[in-house]
Amino acid sequence: MKDFLSHFGVATLPFTRELPAGQHFTLPQFEGAVSGLLDAVTNRMSCAFIAASGTGKSTVTRLLLARLPEARYRTSYLKLTGLSRRDAARDLAVALGLEPAGSFPALVRRLQDFFLNSIETESRRPVLVLDDAHEQRPEVLRLLRVLTNFEMDSRLVVSIVLVGQSRLREILARNDLEDVARRLAHIATLSPLSKIETASYLKHRIVIAGGKSVPFDAHAQEAVFEIARGNLRATDHLALKAMQLAHADDAKMVDSNHVAQARGMVCI
Repeated sequence: MKDFLSHFGVATLPFTRELPAGQHFTLPQFEGAVSGLLDAVTNRMSCAFIAASGTGKSTVTRLLLARLPEARYRTSYLKLTGLSRRDAARDLAVALGLEPAGSFPALVRRLQDFFLNSIETESRRPVLVLDDAHEQRPEVLRLLRVLTNFEMDSRLVVSIVLVGQSRLREILARNDLEDVARRLAHIATLSPLSKIETASYLKHRIVIAGGKSVPFDAHAQEAVFEIARGNLRATDHLALKAMQLAHADDAKMVDSNHVAQARGMVCI
């Protein structure tokens, strides 16, 4: 039996998470999410990007960062999950190359001075992208209000982009986070792929892996959509496992039976 790659006529293993820049699957809704976030940042405001796990959150975040030129923006990508507000401020200071010692108010002043210096000396607007924001403590989310408060809220200096899963919307609806939510000029979201988009995604992943044709028959493609429910990550796991099962059967095409069998072998 041929090895897996030659069997399906691909050069690299498809449906893995390792994708070079520029090869990510894009959709109009991805572009819409990026456009809304970019508009908020370019207008010196803060925003949030809320989407379910596996729906393309990382892709959109990478696209956003790629469209913020280094000559104009100083971007920092961080995860501050499970930290107290002081530890979060310390981690942020370390990420920016600042002295992390001192009380919380001292750290905040140091960070704000850094942001002001970035604008006034380097002419680069600071942007903080805080990933997994749904796992951050409310007191850390309140850092958004503290860090963006310049000259009694009369000056826009730093933009903060909160990136998180669906639960972030519920967290921001809390009464004690009302002042944080009101500082978000835009909230971008994503929806799962449709049946047509799922078929396009399967083709895209095969093509960038070096394949010339999609080794999934029509029924298999429909089964992938129905089982994975348009979730990109679930689609990847399911499609790759189905291809491995077809290879074991020495079948050139993945059929719905392979997809159904794969369902019990991966986490969906």
